[in-house]
Amino acid sequence: MKIVVIGSGSWGTALAQTLADNNQDVLLYGVDQNEIENINEHHRNEKYFKGVDLNPDLKATNDIHCVKDADMIVLAVPTIAIEPICKQIDPLLEKKAIIVNVSKGFQPGTNERMSEVIRRTISKDHLSSVVSLIGPSHAEEVVLRQLTSIDAISLKEEDAKAVQELFSNHYMRIYTGNDEIGSELGAAIKNVMAIASGILAGLGYGDNTRAALITRGLQEMIRYGTHFGGKPQTFIGLTGIGDLIVTCSSVHSRNFQAGYQIGKENTVENFLKNNKKTVEGVRTAKIVHDVAKENGIDMPICEEVYQILYEGKKPEHCANDLMIRKLKAEF
Repeated sequence: MKIVVIGSGSWGTALAQTLADNNQDVLLYGVDQNEIENINEHHRNEKYFKGVDLNPDLKATNDIHCVKDADMIVLAVPTIAIEPICKQIDPLLEKKAIIVNVSKGFQPGTNERMSEVIRRTISKDHLSSVVSLIGPSHAEEVVLRQLTSIDAISLKEEDAKAVQELFSNHYMRIYTGNDEIGSELGAAIKNVMAIASGILAGLGYGDNTRAALITRGLQEMIRYGTHFGGKPQTFIGLTGIGDLIVTCSSVHSRNFQAGYQIGKENTVENFLKNNKKTVEGVRTAKIVHDVAKENGIDMPICEEVYQILYEGKKPEHCANDLMIRKLKAEF
């Protein structure tokens, strides 16, 4: 099976190396010539992994035509780039391929989940199925072959199992599932919670506060996800509480880092002015706010993050307002 990983950033590189470790026929595609040469000539991707030696069998290219005869294509690009890259590769494909999505978020403008975007933009003649490969994972650890477990979620069980077999090894364990809605919504909303967690850390709050945030944040994820048809049990799995814990607790998380800066400065101004990294939770916060408001879904944490990011509310005021909300039973 020929596999092409699109995106030579941190996650694309780590996943491509996992496939190379498994002796798969994999090629990594990227647009940055320096990254391509670094991988091919020095077996490194220094831009993302300083001093880390990659599997010498991993090869990279900047020729997008490499997808034409691929059996599986892994899209390791930001959510905002999913639709453009799908439109670019669709006319190049010569047969049906499994499209694996690893992005976590929503399509700007339409609020679609990534699997919906892919099915809309890849023609039926070129698409076997969409598989979302998501869960608690940081590329910085996967590239070092640290033990990791994530999910392969698809409406087509056969293809989910194919992805499971291709990626699983002694350090990567893949589970399968079919709750596309719950898994994708949970994996997206947890980025908003990670921003909130970073804000609280930046404000100086500790473990008690983070535990409360994760627990109540999970309730918001369940409330939102089940409203749109997700299964409740999905949210106590890897794409729910698993992804939520790691993203709310790790300095590797861009969303946590963004929140930490905002909380430390007690203002969003400098972050919005100077940030050049992809922080998926920023766009997700607005989408979740708008959709929740339209559907009458109570999302207090997401609402406060939205107020900070888009209305300029002081983070310290948001934390206080959450604590003085009307008292009620937990469930």
